[in-house]
Amino acid sequence: MKAVTAVVIGAGHAGLAMSHHLARHGIDHVLLERGEVANAWRNERWDSLHLLTPNWQTRLPDQAYGGPDPEGFMSVPELVDLLVRYARGLSAPLHTDTKVKAVWPSDGGYRVVTNRGDWRCRAVVIATGACQLPVVPAMAAALPPWIKSLTPHEYRYPEQLPPGGVLVVGASATGVQLADEIQCSGRPVTLAVGQHLRLPRRYRGRDIQWWLEQAGMLDQRFDEVEDLARARRQPSPQLLGSAEPQDLDLNTLRERGVRLVGRLAGLAGTRLQFSGSLAMHATAADLKLVRLLDNLDAWAIAHDWQDALLAPEHAAATRVPQRPCLGLDMASGEIRTVLWATGFRPDFSWLDAPVFDARGRLRHEGGIVAPGLYAMGLPYMRRRKSGTIHGADDDARDLSHHLSGWLATAGRRHDSFA
Repeated sequence: MKAVTAVVIGAGHAGLAMSHHLARHGIDHVLLERGEVANAWRNERWDSLHLLTPNWQTRLPDQAYGGPDPEGFMSVPELVDLLVRYARGLSAPLHTDTKVKAVWPSDGGYRVVTNRGDWRCRAVVIATGACQLPVVPAMAAALPPWIKSLTPHEYRYPEQLPPGGVLVVGASATGVQLADEIQCSGRPVTLAVGQHLRLPRRYRGRDIQWWLEQAGMLDQRFDEVEDLARARRQPSPQLLGSAEPQDLDLNTLRERGVRLVGRLAGLAGTRLQFSGSLAMHATAADLKLVRLLDNLDAWAIAHDWQDALLAPEHAAATRVPQRPCLGLDMASGEIRTVLWATGFRPDFSWLDAPVFDARGRLRHEGGIVAPGLYAMGLPYMRRRKSGTIHGADDDARDLSHHLSGWLATAGRRHDSFA
């Protein structure tokens, strides 16, 4: 068994950022990665995907974007290349093709069991991401056998789907992007819409991410939020990273021929049942958007940006069918594929410690899970931006500082998992 002070599990952007800051504190550690650097980006994303954040915002600790297209959006291969180059500059040993099979408290620290041997350490940082397991409703198992059912992890491009109609379930960032791509391929798409977050790609001449960052919204801390559990469940915004900045909302999709229906509510035999909540969800998203833009306008006035920006714009209300479809019979052959863009969750099945709530969710206080146990990269973990690439730097700085202090004092007190 090998020994080290800290083990970082995962070599995506969050794990790499933590490694950088641990090294600055002089904490010896290793990175364990189940595949290659940026494994999820390599193997669990569709081919055309680009980041939803502009290049200028794609930054890691001590590394800002320096390329020729700051307002562009990186493709997945470009991001993988960036992360690989960044990993080469780290001082810590990186063990790829090393799958963590179990972690449990042991002898005042932790034992980490992998397919390539065990580690004994005083601290563990979980940086495995929040999108490891697609969340798929139980009704997926009852789909007729002639229907192709898949998740965004399995989808790569439209041509892998059979000819015919496609039902995309879920209208957050993933759902609207895949609905748009598949519709443009010539396959008619029906989009089942539930709660969603509508954002413009640009507002008053600036990318929406510029506004959110400048106004300090992305730095809002977890302990400043009234309903943190709700904030962490917030759907990803309807955005698109593309060569020419463009909005991708329900209005855009409807103009391109996508049929909008309400939330998928059930399956009776071969008949899909949709709720009548489409207009309600669209109205709620519109109201949130209006409030956000009003707040951004007020911020611009208060901080003397008014004259440097274009005039305020009013977002058009979402247009939904007056009588949306409430049911589809798959026996008709109209739908041949169901794509479940219904969200993701992390996989902590290998973690054997009393750190989960009654619903199996990891308990943590801003990424601090238990004595010597930390998490990185979870939604709204320490700040609103925690789940993003550019959010990893501040979180890793905070948690590595906490870890350094804990290592210095842990020997003088008793830590338990009570």
